[in-house]
Amino acid sequence: MPEKKMVSSIGIVDNSSGKIYMIDCTPDFKDQLKMLSAYGSEYGQLPAGIFLTHAHIGHYFGLAQLGHEVINAGNVPVYAMPKMTNFLKKNGPWDQLVEQENIDLQKLNNNKEVVLSENLRIKPILVPHRDEYSETVGFVISSKKESLLYIPDIDKWEKWDTDIVALLKEVDYALLDGTFYQDGEISNRNMKEIPHPFVVESIKKFSDLPALEKAKIHFTHLNHTNPLIDKKSTSYKSVYLNGFNVASEGLSFYLN
Repeated sequence: MPEKKMVSSIGIVDNSSGKIYMIDCTPDFKDQLKMLSAYGSEYGQLPAGIFLTHAHIGHYFGLAQLGHEVINAGNVPVYAMPKMTNFLKKNGPWDQLVEQENIDLQKLNNNKEVVLSENLRIKPILVPHRDEYSETVGFVISSKKESLLYIPDIDKWEKWDTDIVALLKEVDYALLDGTFYQDGEISNRNMKEIPHPFVVESIKKFSDLPALEKAKIHFTHLNHTNPLIDKKSTSYKSVYLNGFNVASEGLSFYLN
């Protein structure tokens, strides 16, 4: 039986305050919260904030576990863009989390930093994606000296009005959309209906970067059809031979 993989998310531990945060609240929220206890948080400690990227189900479905049928949390801050905020307020069962004060919605604004402590800031950046119910954002997570870029979902780099190559130069680490390795990966669907930058396209786009810039990039958000989930595959080896990386569960970065 293949090894179970959890849905993509980021856990953040702020050592200066002892607080933890999460980017996206996946169906694996309970297990991912438990994983954070290995990085300095108390077992069962709830996040001091959850930052949502968008309204595709794998990115917010775990919020249900904060409701009165499960944890019955008290006013966990949930940071979301305006359309995402309205989506949660106006649609069940998420509106119940708001009404019963299990979550406390905090509005995000594009390119406006949220200062969480003297050593931790998070900034949302709008990206083009299939925005049926909400806008979509990536995040730049910054400490005093270093930063990490997280973009798990985007349609194509060419559709973005931001120069991703220039943005990569501004950060120290980058976790980028690697949902699909190449076209034709899903045989029963037209992949133009579920656009993402194929990993092979990203490798080509970033091929002229210096080696140190390439090494910043870790492909994440891998679909179950993606050959990169198999570390023995030629595709996996090809990513590293081209100077890039593939993110794995438990991967951690320390931001100075």
